[in-house]
Order: sequence, then structure tokens, then C-alpha cells
Amino acid sequence: MDDRTPNPEEADDQTVEIDLSSTVLDLTSFQLHDLDSVELLPSLTELDVTANRLSTLDPRIANLSNLKKLSLRQNLLDDAAVEPISSWLALSPLEELVLRDNKLTKIPDVGIFKSLVVFDVSFNEITALHGLSKVSNTLKELYVSKNEVTKIEEIDHFHELQILELGSNRLRVMENLGTLKTLQELWLGRNRIKVVNLCGLKCIKKISLQSNRLTSMKGFEECVALEELYLSHNGISKMEGLSSLVNLRVLDVSSNKLTSVDDIGNLTQLEDLWLNDNQIESLEGIVEAVVGSRDKLTTIYLKNNPCAKSPNYATTLRQTFPNIQQIDSDIYA
Repeated sequence: MDDRTPNPEEADDQTVEIDLSSTVLDLTSFQLHDLDSVELLPSLTELDVTANRLSTLDPRIANLSNLKKLSLRQNLLDDAAVEPISSWLALSPLEELVLRDNKLTKIPDVGIFKSLVVFDVSFNEITALHGLSKVSNTLKELYVSKNEVTKIEEIDHFHELQILELGSNRLRVMENLGTLKTLQELWLGRNRIKVVNLCGLKCIKKISLQSNRLTSMKGFEECVALEELYLSHNGISKMEGLSSLVNLRVLDVSSNKLTSVDDIGNLTQLEDLWLNDNQIESLEGIVEAVVGSRDKLTTIYLKNNPCAKSPNYATTLRQTFPNIQQIDSDIYA
């Protein structure tokens, strides 16, 4: 057997040839219906079968005791197909499990993986987070975006969680987040949330609540470590509760109902400010409001506001912000 790279188009017709010296096997986009033609070496530490046509799991995977990363992304796996995972004792040291973009309707039982760090079940048809209580408390990254989840629950034991992605679900309330003291990133865009409730989180650095039903910006006051805040496509009419966010670098409040820019005068670290698609009248008011980050600001979006029709609009902004590199879609050297 030679060590050549296999041709995806040949995969269904002959044995898939692999590098016997490698501990990583990447079979992405081989259009495989099964792994019968693949030799699974016991030395494997990473197995990636993304973008194939697998509807069942090869039982030999259960014996890969050195496996640290397993990606089953973008296949045809349903709840019954992944059920055997719960008894894969030899794989208990697994650290990363990706089941993204399959046909799951519930959280699979992965409690046997005692060292799990990354767990991804995004782009499925999961309706509830029931089952997360069995997931190891070693988890640092949890991805459940693009499902049909209606309630945040069974996450209170994730004391080491750093990234929580629940975007594009059916959530209406921010809840049960208070124990996630190490959380760095919270992604909740494209839900139905009306009120901000960070449940006392103070160390978080990135929050996305784009495309929800917010009418107020109140609720971020204690998030003093926050560096990036994304609130576009809501119904917010007033900028408030931002003055304490002194570490903020990126603020996106585009596509809201703002008529003025307020409460960001002492944000000295602000680099990116997205204000486009609002109802802001005064260009002078913006200049005054952003005085604290005058020398720091590099990007500002203001198009589709009345003030963007002002004479010498771009010239005024460039004179005000000496280090500006981008105004709307225009790039300046």
C-alpha cells in the first residue's frame, strides 16, 4: 500500500488508502455511505468524516482508545444511529465531539466522555436541552445553534464553559446563566428574547443578541470586561447602560430605532462602531458622543441615517477621527 492521498471520487469504488504513519484521518467530502473501505488504525487521535453520507456509525470507532477528536459533521445520522456512542467506554478520554448538521432531535447521551471539552450539535432539529446534565463538567465550548430549543436549561454544572452558542433557536428568556462564571462568549442571535438578563456574569467578553426583540439596552452594566457587543436588528430606541463598559472595542447597534448616540463618551477603547440603518439626525452629535475614542476609532458605519446625507459627511468624520480606516463601505489607506 502506498502513502498517496486518496481521490474522493474513487472512494466508493475501492479501499480508501491512508498514511499508516499518521494519527489523523481526514475523510472530508468522500461521499462515503459507510467506512467499510477504510482501515481505522488504533493509533488514531483524530477522525474526521465530515460531509459524507453516513447513516450509521462504524462499530470499529468504539475501539479507537487513543481518539481525542471525532467529527461526524454533515452526515445523515439520526438519534438511533448515534445511540451506541453512550457505551463507547474505550473512548472515554475523547475531548472533542462534533455532530453538527445531522438529523438529531435530542441531545445524545455522551456522559461516558469524562474529558469532553468541545461538544457541537448545531444545525439539527433538537427541541430541548434535556440530556446536557449528563455532559461532563469539563466542557469549555458548547454549540447548539440552529435548532428549535425553547429554554436554556441543564447547563449550571458547566463551571469551565467559555463559549456558549445558542443562536437561531426559539428562546424567549435569558436564564440559568448565573453559574457560568468563566464564560467568555455568549451567542444568542436570532431568537425571540425581549429583555437582557446576564444573571450576574461579569467576566464575559463577547455577547451577541442580534435579531431578537429587544427594546432596551439595559442589562449590560455589570459586564465590565465586555469587549464586543452585537445588538443589530432589534427595536432599541435609546443608547443607555454602556458607560461602565470601558473595555468595549466593538459596538454594533445597526438596524434599530436610534435617533441619537449616547452614553459612550468615556469608552476610550472603541475601535468599531456600527450605527447604520437608524434614524440619527445630527453628525455633530455623533462627533461629541464618541469623543472618548477619538484617537482609537478605526471603523464607523453610518449609512442609511439622515446624518449620512450631510454635506462633507466623510470629510468631517475623517477630520474628527485621525486614525479612521473605514467609513461605511469606503476604505481609507
